[in-house]
Amino acid sequence: MGIFMQDDLGWTEYCRALAPAIVTACARSTVSAGPGNLVRALADALPDWKFRHVLSRGGWYRLGGVIDAQGSRVSDSLETWMGAALDTHAGDIGSLIDAHGGESLFATRLIGQTHYLVAATGDADDDFLQLEIEDLQEVRMHRLFDDDASSLEELIDPRMATPPQPLGLPFYQFRRIQHIGAFLARMRCQRPEPAPIHRMIEDWTRSSAGSASAMHNHWVLATREHLDRYQQPIFHARPITTLAGDPPEFDAPPDASGLALQNALAHFDHAAGYPMAWFFHLLTSKVVPHWVAQSVVEDSLADYAYLPERDIRVVRDWLHRPYNV
Repeated sequence: MGIFMQDDLGWTEYCRALAPAIVTACARSTVSAGPGNLVRALADALPDWKFRHVLSRGGWYRLGGVIDAQGSRVSDSLETWMGAALDTHAGDIGSLIDAHGGESLFATRLIGQTHYLVAATGDADDDFLQLEIEDLQEVRMHRLFDDDASSLEELIDPRMATPPQPLGLPFYQFRRIQHIGAFLARMRCQRPEPAPIHRMIEDWTRSSAGSASAMHNHWVLATREHLDRYQQPIFHARPITTLAGDPPEFDAPPDASGLALQNALAHFDHAAGYPMAWFFHLLTSKVVPHWVAQSVVEDSLADYAYLPERDIRVVRDWLHRPYNV
């Protein structure tokens, strides 16, 4: 792809350098035009990379700020503002409510979804850039101090929230860009044994799935990093399927084998769009039960081999040393 990094630090610095152009692309894109418009803006801003939109995940929100009845901004952070107000009342929730009960102040939320975009940087299955961009809309929520509350959480984020009222149009916001191979290399240094995600990627590469398609066409990674009590970084990565909607149904009874099992596997793989999809969903969800792996190997030992030998090796290795991601 024209760019080679010596190590993960090089990729970290490079990704940081890409951020301003991505922010500009987000500002020039309208959410109403759809992800395709965002992809075109990124292509103009970052001509060295061909980002593709592979997944949108929504249904989440984060706390916003505080506004008054006229919509004027009181604070950008509801949590910070409420924490400071509570401090002035020595942590007494009742005193805080009594002091502000007559004011018309409202909490806001940012309702959104995360768009995942990928761009290959090499031939390896973890050799790609993963870009996360949020699609956000701020909405007005409940009136603050309007009900009796016994905790700060109930004041900030009550379970019975009022219907949201949009405060403006949705907008894109850059969240993160990272080189997945570099992240996994740092994660690999944490312990002698590879983590499940490392084994999953290795199994993808050596199975029929790897020869049919790049892994980032079908899976992205939800990554996070935190410091342990010794202030050492701990890395986590969880695969997320890019399938639209729910995974296919695995339609086979628990005692299935032979032709019946072969047909169920083939149907699942066809619906998912790549070979060995059933195996990778066995690793990551309960859609495909674990007994399937045992039955597949038993069929191969009985000279009913409907999978290539390399796929049988992957399944056999998993049975000897199982893992879930």
